[in-house]
Amino acid sequence: MTEQTQGKGRPTPKRSDAQKRRGGPVAPPPTNRRQAAKQLRAKQAEQRGKVRRAGLTGATSDDKMLLARDRGPVRRLVRDVIDSRRSLGWLLLPIALLVVVSGLSKNLQLQAVTFGIWVATMAGVVVDLMLAGAALRRQLKARFPQEQKLRGHIAYGLLRTTVIRRFRMPRPQVERGQQV
Repeated sequence: MTEQTQGKGRPTPKRSDAQKRRGGPVAPPPTNRRQAAKQLRAKQAEQRGKVRRAGLTGATSDDKMLLARDRGPVRRLVRDVIDSRRSLGWLLLPIALLVVVSGLSKNLQLQAVTFGIWVATMAGVVVDLMLAGAALRRQLKARFPQEQKLRGHIAYGLLRTTVIRRFRMPRPQVERGQQV
């Protein structure tokens, strides 16, 4: 072998120089299972924090930061349609709490009145849910005619109506009464 191997024409970079070009030092790999689990938990906690912040703002252009159930333009439309309406669904929880508290009292008249209010609210919520479902179906068919599975989207929206507005995740992006 008389041929001489040609070099690359420059020296091999030092590890510190390569790390600077990549954006800083890379964390060393874990040395044991406990440390690996600790790093994994920290990474997952950071990811959950990002998802939570995206849900709190609600106005993220990056759907990857939302939960899988909240992603996509169809779900965004469902949220906007439901959030723009006034609904009775959010009354279920407070009135159910009222029924439980009145059930602890020994006053039968109070129990009967609160139970009657609860039943009337349930009937009103059922009617409201039917109206909301019909409105949602119309909007979805008008905007997304190619969408085949409407039942899941409608159920998602109807479930959202039963949550008190300030506790909805992702946060509402439209005002009540606003046209969507």
